[in-house]
Amino acid sequence: MKDAISFILNSETISLRDFGPTDTLLDYLRISKRLTGTKEGCAEGDCGACTVLVGRLLDGSLRYESVNACIRFLGSLHGTHIVTVEHLAARDGTLHPVQQAMVDFHGSQCGFCTPGFVMSLYGLWLSSEKPGRADIEKALQGNLCRCTGYEPIVKAAEKIAAARPSALFDPLQRDRTDIMARLWAIRENETITVVRGEDRTIIPATLSDLTEIYAAEPKATIVAGSTDVGLWVTKQMRALNPVIFINNLGDLQAITVDEDGVTLGAGVTYSQAFKTIADHFPPLARLFNRLGGEQVRNMGTIGGNIANGSPIGDTPPALIALGATLTLRSSSGGRTVPLESYFIDYGKQDRLSGEFVEELFIPFQKPESHYAVYKISKRRDEDISALCAAFNLTLDADGTIEDIRIAFGGMAGTPKRAAHLEAALLGKAWSQDAIDAARDVLDEDFTPLTDWRATAEYRQLTAKNLLTRFFLETSGEKQELARFTLEEA
Repeated sequence: MKDAISFILNSETISLRDFGPTDTLLDYLRISKRLTGTKEGCAEGDCGACTVLVGRLLDGSLRYESVNACIRFLGSLHGTHIVTVEHLAARDGTLHPVQQAMVDFHGSQCGFCTPGFVMSLYGLWLSSEKPGRADIEKALQGNLCRCTGYEPIVKAAEKIAAARPSALFDPLQRDRTDIMARLWAIRENETITVVRGEDRTIIPATLSDLTEIYAAEPKATIVAGSTDVGLWVTKQMRALNPVIFINNLGDLQAITVDEDGVTLGAGVTYSQAFKTIADHFPPLARLFNRLGGEQVRNMGTIGGNIANGSPIGDTPPALIALGATLTLRSSSGGRTVPLESYFIDYGKQDRLSGEFVEELFIPFQKPESHYAVYKISKRRDEDISALCAAFNLTLDADGTIEDIRIAFGGMAGTPKRAAHLEAALLGKAWSQDAIDAARDVLDEDFTPLTDWRATAEYRQLTAKNLLTRFFLETSGEKQELARFTLEEA
């Protein structure tokens, strides 16, 4: 058993054993390494001032992604290449083209957020040769600026996308072969346990190791992306011990497509899954584009969003409506449950001691099915839902409702199907009259709470209006959504 993690920081190989399970990458960079270009703004993965790139070996290639250093724990970085803004310029001080474009287009004013923007644009520059305006805006969803109004930054991004000389200086292109060899060399086939005082950081080498470790340590916190757990530490000041990091386990990052559906390992991130989901479930992919910013989607896992059981998690209602199933694993073996039955009550899930989420299966829908997901939030990007609704409808040849699944998040203590509403619609003609008659049945399914995101009355009325919206979008009838307004509340 090893007692240290290893990673590459810019060009330096580092072996680290003196750290705790909740020590963040941001603090390590600023305090231990004095790399102060990476800033702390929000300490919750919202503002992007702490953005760095993390390169990892994935499917035999080296993939770099922007991440939030403020909520990324050191224990998750074994076998990775961390790149900070200090690494971009040439040794003689010549700015990288991404940095120079920010200068040329006046993309920086106070400058606090600038290194984060540079790193996000650098990540886009590495992954996309000709990004369009929509790609640029998507890449910058997780970066906030109070000064520029964003337009100069977008223009800088458009400039480097349009003029991309083939012989640019770039450290990650120049050194890619060397970095890959060094990362392969530090990959371990044995579990790593780092002890500091009473704190323990555990990094299993295999899925079997994870199963055994979690059976012996059922109260340990399993961490993959830390996009939620990170806030437990930075905002709630919670002490987590021991922590088991699983983001290096290839078995949990598999994506399989067969004739029945798509299977996602619990460690698959939103970014990894995006193309597969977009190919087979386009409405779900559109929801993915509104989950946090690019940094969060690069870190956050679909399995983690399910496992923590939040009533306002965005993916569970969308997946419940699709009839997804969940495989749970323990030292006793595996079992598969419908996703909707995994959520028992607020803060309580159907997960036994020593059991963890292993994979998610999403069945393909019938060609004649209609599927839609709606997220309601105070701002479009980087915001938690006030409520989320998902609808999955199948009509027979006569336009009668043959099957319907409706699920909501943010309306109860768990993500939950609208069972009474489904029963009221099943077997009816898909018509405005049926919708009008069924709207108030939703009152039997949910009694939402009032909080700072929305009032109970707003949630209930909006849920009903989303049913009407889904009908209008699937029926082809030209009717005004304005007939159902907040004035009815």
